[in-house]
Amino acid sequence: MKLFSLLFPTWIISMLLAVFVPEVIASQIPKESDKTIKIGLLIQDGKYTQARDGAQMAIGQANMNGGINGRQIQLVTRSMEGPWGTGSKEAVNLIFDQGVWAILGSHDGRNAHLVEQVIAKMHTIFLSAWASDPTLSEAFVPWYFSCAPNDLQQADALFKEIYFKRNISKIATVTSDDYDSKSALNSFLKRTKKAGKEDPLQLFYDNSTTDFGILLDQINNAGVGGIILFAGPSAAAKFIQQKGQKKMNQPLFGTLSLLNENHFSYSDLKNYETTVLVFPGNWSGPESLSFQSAFQRKFGRTPGLVAALAFDGMNLLIEAIKKCGSDREKIQRILSETDYEGVTGKIHFDAKGNRLGTPELKEIKNGVPISVEK
Repeated sequence: MKLFSLLFPTWIISMLLAVFVPEVIASQIPKESDKTIKIGLLIQDGKYTQARDGAQMAIGQANMNGGINGRQIQLVTRSMEGPWGTGSKEAVNLIFDQGVWAILGSHDGRNAHLVEQVIAKMHTIFLSAWASDPTLSEAFVPWYFSCAPNDLQQADALFKEIYFKRNISKIATVTSDDYDSKSALNSFLKRTKKAGKEDPLQLFYDNSTTDFGILLDQINNAGVGGIILFAGPSAAAKFIQQKGQKKMNQPLFGTLSLLNENHFSYSDLKNYETTVLVFPGNWSGPESLSFQSAFQRKFGRTPGLVAALAFDGMNLLIEAIKKCGSDREKIQRILSETDYEGVTGKIHFDAKGNRLGTPELKEIKNGVPISVEK
């Protein structure tokens, strides 16, 4: 019964889409006569303002320059917090009720799969600006794109740094019990298995954990030469602090999830001192520095990668719509051919909608991310 209650929202939405989608696709295509152009934004939680601010900043700049062909752009934001299935419900609301031209997403991989089910039926662009689950692109939904490096790409960057450049043979992974962390771990294990490397020491914790003493002792006793965190910022900061208290000197590595500024301020990067982290692109380039300065003036705080990826993603959607109007198939084609220089670096996509290119690694030194030599 419990399983049925969890699956029911997704099941009923799928049934409704299967019945009504032919009429909906025809009736819900945005009208060129509409006064505004609506673009949807799906966020993980209503309290998470970073992606909304990044997307709104892109829209504000576009509207100041005449919008899209003289029409103003309107951001329609929906939160995905709530019972399982809310992601599908809110995606349907944006398309059916709001008539958005495209959807930008800044949320976890599990919710991204729900949105993908909807856009596969509705033929509406979904550009993910945070979820890194690589199985999202394996569904071969042509309406799906992602401007965030996926877990396999992040795993490859970390693997090369750890095993080839630093020649560390024995590592430990410390993983949260949430969906995204487990997905990142699985991607890394696939990479080590493919290379024939010894399985890492795999340790897990739940999100209520505040004392990592037992895990740290296990790592010390195992003679581990390096540690990878598949975790969120709060837990990572506690782990790093307690590792320092035990005077452990194993190098520490982390994925993009550690940089989610919904949970920490970028002034707190000092808590990650000497940690090597994955970044989607050149965070210190001129485009990025200009964005950071403008964001600071507008919102009174330093932006992080959640805001930056949302800014890039929204600009990609705006530019595609400028070129081809409301024709969804043309928007899809334009995005698939894009070659965009954003604040997170160059963005272009492979045939599955993945962002091409290798993520950069940066080491935190004195609270500042410094590029790791390749």
